[in-house]
Amino acid sequence: MFMLKSYNMKYAPIKLDGLKTYSIKDRHSKVSIEKSAVAHAKGRSFSAFADSLPGFLAASDIKAVALAVVQARKNGRPVVLGMGAHPIKVGLSPLLIDLMQRGIISAMAANGASIVHDFEIAFIGRTSEDVGQELCSGSFGMSSETGKMLNNAISEGVSKGEGIGRSIGLFIDSSSFPFKDKSIFREGSSLDIPMTVHVSVGADIIHMHPEADGAAIGEGSLRDFRLFTSVVADLEGGVYINLGSAVVMPEVFLKALTTARNLGNKVETFTTVNMDFVQHYRPRENVLHRPTMGKGKCYALTGHHEIMLPLLAAMIIESL
Repeated sequence: MFMLKSYNMKYAPIKLDGLKTYSIKDRHSKVSIEKSAVAHAKGRSFSAFADSLPGFLAASDIKAVALAVVQARKNGRPVVLGMGAHPIKVGLSPLLIDLMQRGIISAMAANGASIVHDFEIAFIGRTSEDVGQELCSGSFGMSSETGKMLNNAISEGVSKGEGIGRSIGLFIDSSSFPFKDKSIFREGSSLDIPMTVHVSVGADIIHMHPEADGAAIGEGSLRDFRLFTSVVADLEGGVYINLGSAVVMPEVFLKALTTARNLGNKVETFTTVNMDFVQHYRPRENVLHRPTMGKGKCYALTGHHEIMLPLLAAMIIESL
């Protein structure tokens, strides 16, 4: 049997007589009172509030993102938003529409669920069913209007040479829906902004309906990927923001970027941003780190969309 050898060294408290020190005045410090927050005063403007934020960590980053967006638009460079459906579900469509109307957002790309919630908001003014409750009865995702109208709009638009994003935008614009002015896809088509939709077949409720045409969905999404790649190819000097998409848009962005570079487009010096309440692997690698390894900059803004996007949007608008 193996036995450890006994070790009986005796220890005494170490003597500090020879410790080397220096003056704090000669030391570099990362925190200073000059960068500290300023207490809010009642009646102060939003600009003053934004300026009063401390100059550290996330507060410093959101200021840098706002500045990057402002500089990009002043230089005529694109600001592209990639997003999941959650921003729509937490009531941010009016803000996104406003940013498009102001010329701040120059292109938008989204996952397949985004058109579901955008359509339902335009059609009836509400969205987002109780998944757990409806799943138990087998009725989850079975809204007849959502399935039939969206699938038919995709098929009709694709037959005319459109991608999914523009097909849905034109469909809502031509409708008599009472809340169509709240549709981001309708607004994008009206402003002739590239609006692309990137579908994972089987992931969206409309794919369960008999009107779903796989050929049209696939063709429309592929057209949108190629349009999105054209947008990414022009991203030099611009900003790409990933808002609440953990898988689909980070993967699509990475493929669009490598395609653009492979075709000889210079896309090196730009800014990427990931905004979400959890920083996931794919956005961190495929949006932030890998695309900007050369000359770009990247920022992770962690927080709830319904707080962080209004804050960033207001900072951008005030800076402009």
